[in-house]
Amino acid sequence: MIAPPLEAIASVVNLTVRYGRFTALQDFSVQVPKGCVGLLGPNGAGKTTLIKTLLGFVTPTAGTATILGHSVQKEGAKVRQRVGLMPEQDCHLPGMSAIEFVAYAGELAGMPQAQALRRAHEVLEYSGLGESRYRKVETFSTGMKQRIKLAQALVHGPKLLLLDEPTNGLDPRGREEMLKLIRDISLHKDVNVIVSSHILRDIEKTCESVIVVVKGQLKMQGSIRDLTRIQGHPVDVELKEPSPTWQEAIVRRGITIVSAERNKARLQHEAPTEVTTKMIFEAAREVGAEVRGLSVATKSLEEAFLEVVH
Repeated sequence: MIAPPLEAIASVVNLTVRYGRFTALQDFSVQVPKGCVGLLGPNGAGKTTLIKTLLGFVTPTAGTATILGHSVQKEGAKVRQRVGLMPEQDCHLPGMSAIEFVAYAGELAGMPQAQALRRAHEVLEYSGLGESRYRKVETFSTGMKQRIKLAQALVHGPKLLLLDEPTNGLDPRGREEMLKLIRDISLHKDVNVIVSSHILRDIEKTCESVIVVVKGQLKMQGSIRDLTRIQGHPVDVELKEPSPTWQEAIVRRGITIVSAERNKARLQHEAPTEVTTKMIFEAAREVGAEVRGLSVATKSLEEAFLEVVH
């Protein structure tokens, strides 16, 4: 399922990247929408290669790419000034304190020294490392090293942030804190974000849309809401307690019980959802059952992903 967005922050057309005889991306085309976008795929699918190519670190065999209106092949320096990268691997320089390292990253992006230092203080505070800014980076824990990678990616005020496995190695608390930062950056800092990850729960918590890459090719693209929608709009119902008589009343109304377990059931009907909902409550009143919860059924992002991968 591929549904190109109307407005794109990045455009990739017929991109092919090879490492010797191995083809990492094959005739790959995609339009990346604004907002927070998940880049999904199994290990070795080509996600990191795509990121490196978009930044000009890898020269494609064929095809073109643009980011924020700049050609990746012809305007690499301009692209890197407007894009922030949080790489999967640690990227700190031994012997540098956190403030020195982040300020240096700002200077590398073209910022004047004083401005880079001032901005480094700001992003370290925002990333939760304000109290550790003068510590050597090599003494940081895994969670702190992930945060400083985020800080150095933000220091120069990018319009697009590329995050490669941002929760890698984090414990549950650290993962939730990182995801909260990503959501805040996307929603409140006017920064577009691409999150490359193989952890689907992280994508569901942070992104509005996804791009799925499998064996170097685009396999699926669209909003998470659209991709997790089930054809026919079935309804999930939870009763206060199991009620066989309610199920009988449901069937009498021409509603199909797709599945039922204890006090929960998934129902399907050809009528609009509002009509089906009204019939569900009518059946409950008829037999004295109590409806505790009702929602339009969806499949998980993992289910949608597995449908494409397998």
